[in-house]
Amino acid sequence: HRARGPRAEHRERTSRAMAVSKRVLNAKSDKYAENIHKRGSEAIKPRPRESRSSLRVGPLLIGFFVFVVVGSSLLQIIRTAMSGAGPKSGGI
Repeated sequence: HRARGPRAEHRERTSRAMAVSKRVLNAKSDKYAENIHKRGSEAIKPRPRESRSSLRVGPLLIGFFVFVVVGSSLLQIIRTAMSGAGPKSGGI
């Protein structure tokens, strides 16, 4: 029986760790291979309708947005009318 050196111990530990990782790798590979044939064969389930409480934009926010857009356009029309700017006459 020979005394083992640090390199031999390291090799033994490394080979044990590699054996474990090979086993884990093979298990994961087998699981993946089984799953490959199942892809796309599941029935498509309709999305459940979201409840009314999960609205992303509330009616108050929509009302405010409409108020700002309509008010802005009205102010622009009034400003244009007050300045007397009409279609520009002139050459090209």
